[in-house]
Amino acid sequence: MALRPVPLVLMLAVALVAIASLAGVRQAARAANGAVASGNGGGPRYGLSTVGLSYPFAAAIAKGFSETAARAGATAIILDAKGDVQKQANDIDDLIAQKVKGIAVMPLDSVVAQGWVRRANAQRVPIAAVAALVGDPRTRPITDVYPGLVALASQNEVEAGRAAGRLAATWLPRDRVARIAVIEGAAGFPEVEQRARGFRLGLDAAGARYRIVASQPGNWTSEGGEAACQNILAAQPGIDLFYNEADDMVIGCARAVRAAGSRARLIGVGGSKLAIASIKAGAVDGTVCFKPEALGALAFEALHEGAGGKGARFRTYPIPAVTRATVGQCVGQW
Repeated sequence: MALRPVPLVLMLAVALVAIASLAGVRQAARAANGAVASGNGGGPRYGLSTVGLSYPFAAAIAKGFSETAARAGATAIILDAKGDVQKQANDIDDLIAQKVKGIAVMPLDSVVAQGWVRRANAQRVPIAAVAALVGDPRTRPITDVYPGLVALASQNEVEAGRAAGRLAATWLPRDRVARIAVIEGAAGFPEVEQRARGFRLGLDAAGARYRIVASQPGNWTSEGGEAACQNILAAQPGIDLFYNEADDMVIGCARAVRAAGSRARLIGVGGSKLAIASIKAGAVDGTVCFKPEALGALAFEALHEGAGGKGARFRTYPIPAVTRATVGQCVGQW
């Protein structure tokens, strides 16, 4: 089988995106040690608890939150949970104790986060969720914002999966049942189940004939995606399509597909700068376009408006699925 080409332009794009992403992560990480403010750093203080600033997506959310706060003359306090639920719980308690004007949380565990909302409510501190819902994702639709939250700023994760499924259906073989593998995120994140459910709904609505023959966690990382795809291809080399639940994982999966000489199609979720560069170069087939900086801005705006604000409690934006022919519709923010 022919290998996917790796053009020089992609190699250069990878280097440039990696440098830019590292700079963004470092800037956000510095913010985790204190406050980011406009002007002299005065004004009301708002907190953001992130899942971990080592994740470029979370760092981009922090960037959008901080920049919007600065434009409003407020101080943004960015706290990094470093992937630890207990640390995130402590961070929330710290922000409540500081009597900030509002808290945005990107929850590591959507069920545990219900308790954080109750604690903030008890101290009359407005709280919003960003990028992931609060509550049981198996029973609560993402548009049903958890009681006690000022707002939820997020993609509709089920719709993101559905968009990926509709796009994937256009690439599957028509003369037989297609073999699909799913590379999931990390356990505990509501997006894992939501994106998988939406993907199946999109395929079914398109009338696709398929079977999901393998599913492995890639833990949201390029290395994890590469390892998962390597394992699956070793056992089942005839995979027709890999659905990666995040763009970081699809980049790693693309390396595994090339190394194995597979013709499998590749689709991700997220609209990262590196994924967009890879789509333009032909190394990845498609992604669903997210705007994490916009999420940070939406979360801050909801808190700034306060509980009496007139905005919707569920705040989102369009999330198109893009290919090489339409990738111009997606401007990467992370």
